[in-house]
Amino acid sequence: MFALLRTRVKERLSARLNLMDVELTLRIILETPPSGVDFALQKGRGNSVEVVQKQRSTGKDLNFEFTARVKPGTATLLGPFVQGPPTERFVYIGIGTCVGQADSPWTRRLKVPLRGITVQMIESQKLLEARVPGTDKKGEPTCATVKPFAGWH
Repeated sequence: MFALLRTRVKERLSARLNLMDVELTLRIILETPPSGVDFALQKGRGNSVEVVQKQRSTGKDLNFEFTARVKPGTATLLGPFVQGPPTERFVYIGIGTCVGQADSPWTRRLKVPLRGITVQMIESQKLLEARVPGTDKKGEPTCATVKPFAGWH
């Protein structure tokens, strides 16, 4: 009985270790951000930050899609778009002057958490999506950490 249990545990661990080569596609849908404002993903950190997928809002939803590597045997995401410590990973969306829009009154970043992504989600999905509000209660671009956050699906 113990031999069978050990075999099953080894099989499960082996399956999870196969995540080494897995790339997960993530899509952020920024819901109805204010018109006339530029938004973009932040790639890299520190002095090597790059603005990618820059889009000017027309008031309709904006989509940002990128890939992240998965640390073997875990749900820890890695890659140039992923920021923060392993237990609190997130992605930045830059806003206004942060992404080169010189005439913008906004200098902001939106922090989209990567929490809630599990090994089971990674194993069963190749694309996860999160919807986040693009406009705050004052009608301005949402900034800081997304709240409330409905998670990844």
